[in-house]
Amino acid sequence: MAARHSIHLANTHERYTCAESQDILRAMEVLGRKGIPVGCRGGGCGICKVRITHGPYEIRKMSRAFVSECDEDSGVVLACRVFPRGDLHLDALDVLARCVERKAKIGAP
Repeated sequence: MAARHSIHLANTHERYTCAESQDILRAMEVLGRKGIPVGCRGGGCGICKVRITHGPYEIRKMSRAFVSECDEDSGVVLACRVFPRGDLHLDALDVLARCVERKAKIGAP
């Protein structure tokens, strides 16, 4: 059984778990909220851009059209291509940020 890690989504202060064998985008979908944007799931569309602010992870090949080497060096990655190797803290960026923040406000009491 793969190890599971805690993922903290700073935009909404939510936490969810993710297995080491699962990318953090698929695990984010388990939050159960509609509106989490999903594109190609292969690192080519840039919709699921996040910034990892803390924690170890493995990254797989992504399109340089959406994430430059400089971006990657500063923790900007595509969630569909990131696999946790420990607990992570991240910020959703661009399209993903607008969607998760809007849905959080709608669901807020």
